[in-house]
Amino acid sequence: MEDFSSEGRRTRQALRAAQLYYVQDQTMESISRELAVSRSSVSRLLTYARETGIVEITVSAPDRHLGDIERRLGDRFGVRAHVVPTPDTLTDVERLERVAMNAAALVSEFVDSHMTIGVAWGSTMSVVSRHLVARPTRHSVIVQMNGAGNTQSTGIEYSSDILQRFGQAFGARVQQFPVPAFFDNPATRDALWRERSIRRLIELQTRLDVAVFGVGSPFSEVPSHVYIGGYLGKDDYRSLRDDKVVGDVATVFFKADGSSEGITLNTRSSGPRLATLRRVPRRVCIASGAQKFAGVRGALEGRLVTDLVVDEALARKLADVR
Repeated sequence: MEDFSSEGRRTRQALRAAQLYYVQDQTMESISRELAVSRSSVSRLLTYARETGIVEITVSAPDRHLGDIERRLGDRFGVRAHVVPTPDTLTDVERLERVAMNAAALVSEFVDSHMTIGVAWGSTMSVVSRHLVARPTRHSVIVQMNGAGNTQSTGIEYSSDILQRFGQAFGARVQQFPVPAFFDNPATRDALWRERSIRRLIELQTRLDVAVFGVGSPFSEVPSHVYIGGYLGKDDYRSLRDDKVVGDVATVFFKADGSSEGITLNTRSSGPRLATLRRVPRRVCIASGAQKFAGVRGALEGRLVTDLVVDEALARKLADVR
């Protein structure tokens, strides 16, 4: 039985196994002989190498069609587009899983030490958080971008699970935002925003290096978490329709042109102003499913995104926008 009690020895073994397997193209059997371990131990070492960041795998698709779509999206919206190959035979759940896996690997490339990373909670972000590739950093902070409480729940457990996965993946400190997603009265929000403990978190949100978020769609066939989790009432939906809202980022709503002015519900939202979001150097938007088209297009028109990760069908619709 091999002794992996020493973490340093295990890391050296994993590095050696990874070099032999990925660089020198040796078989598992030959590696097991060279390292004097079993084949199952070689498999565990390679898994450890991937999980700890010793090995980072990048898949470059030679699909010229997808490359053309990415170029067109870049030309039209000024973003770096990452289109995930997704056959039309996939279910919505399978499509989201593929997009989330690719997005998680990409986010891990963007995060580094001494960074402040903003994370919005939501259905898409929950799946992304489960696929994050471990990349330990130093002195990094994960900041919750918007409150999660509602009349049925504090929302802390749901949002905390997402944030903690990000924190664990990057060895980062987590800063939660313990306020409602939407206040009953705008004056209550304004008063709370003057409290020093809350001002500290809002100040962190203004100094983000990376923001990671999905796009909510209030009237799509597959509603986002904010629209099914008890956050909005009938009057709120009526207000969104009257204000011609097409989507939201971190519970801040916008219209088809990406503008947020004149939207009543935004006066009660805990999310950052879109002007604040636009100042973040890297803004990663993750979406899957054609039902997200109007919301994602609005976010793109509003210049809320620098990096877009989407499935193939949604990308085609967006690339055809004139």
